[in-house]
Amino acid sequence: MLEQLTEILIQRLEEKGLAPDQIHRFIRDVTNPFSDDHDIDLEERNRQLHLLGWEGIELDDHTFQLIRASLEAEA
Repeated sequence: MLEQLTEILIQRLEEKGLAPDQIHRFIRDVTNPFSDDHDIDLEERNRQLHLLGWEGIELDDHTFQLIRASLEAEA
């Protein structure tokens, strides 16, 4: 199951314009600032990501849920 989630997540992030070598850093940036507050809405998540330098990438809820599920499956 983890392999499938990872493949779907990577494909989705590449479709959003991320290069394969950027994916790990993007996932880290998505999860680190928000680990304490799961109630941040998608607009705020994207604003925070843009402040971290991800201006060209818009995180959607489906992709965010894939990231969370992938991390939970790893744990």
